[in-house]
Amino acid sequence: MDIKTGFFFLFSAVLLFAAFRVVTARNPVHAVLYLMLSFSQASAIWLLLEAEFLAVALVLVYLGAVMVLFLFVVMMLDIKIDQLRRSFWKHLPLAATLGAVVVFEMAAVLLTGFRVTEEPAVAQVIGQAVEVDNAKALGILLYTEYVYPIQVAAAILLVAMIAAIALTLRERKDSKAIDPSIQVRVRAADRLQIVKVAPTQAAPAAAPEEKKE
Repeated sequence: MDIKTGFFFLFSAVLLFAAFRVVTARNPVHAVLYLMLSFSQASAIWLLLEAEFLAVALVLVYLGAVMVLFLFVVMMLDIKIDQLRRSFWKHLPLAATLGAVVVFEMAAVLLTGFRVTEEPAVAQVIGQAVEVDNAKALGILLYTEYVYPIQVAAAILLVAMIAAIALTLRERKDSKAIDPSIQVRVRAADRLQIVKVAPTQAAPAAAPEEKKE
C-alpha cells in the first residue's frame, strides 16, 4: 500500500467518524464543528483524487462561509435541548422512512458503479481530460457551451446585490444613522457644556400671621 492509499483511508476514517458525530452529538455547536471537520476531510479526499476545483470550492464556500454562519447562528440561538428530546419519538417514524428512502437511493446509485472491468478506472479516462486539469476544463466548458446561462446568472446576482444595497441605504424617519459630514463641520461653540450645579434647598414657608381681634 502506497502513501496515497494510506492517506485516503486515514481521511475516510476521520470523515466517517465526523459524519457519525454530526448526527449523534447532543450539543448543536459540537455538531456544527464535526460537520466542518467532515467537510475538510472530504476536500482532502478530493485533492487526492485530483479534483482541485471541487476541493477549493468546498473549503471556500461551505467551510469558509456557510458553516461559519451556521456556527454563529447556533451559538446565538437559545436552543432547548430538553424540548428537542421530548419530540424525538414523535418524529421518529417519519425520520426512519426518509432515512430508508435515502439509503435505497444511494444504494441504487452506488451499486451500479461497482462493476468488474478488465481495465482499471484510470485507464478509462479520456485522453483530453488527462492532459487538461479539471479547473481549466471546467472554465472552458462554462465559457463556451454555457456562456449564456453564466451571463444570466451573473445578471441575476448583480440585480440581487443592487437591490440589497438599495434596501440598506433607504432613509427612514426612525433611522439613527450618523452623518460624518455633520460631525466634521461641528464647532466648539455649538457643543453642549455640562455644568455641575450644587443642589439648593427650598426656603422654609413663612408662618401665617395671627388675626387681630
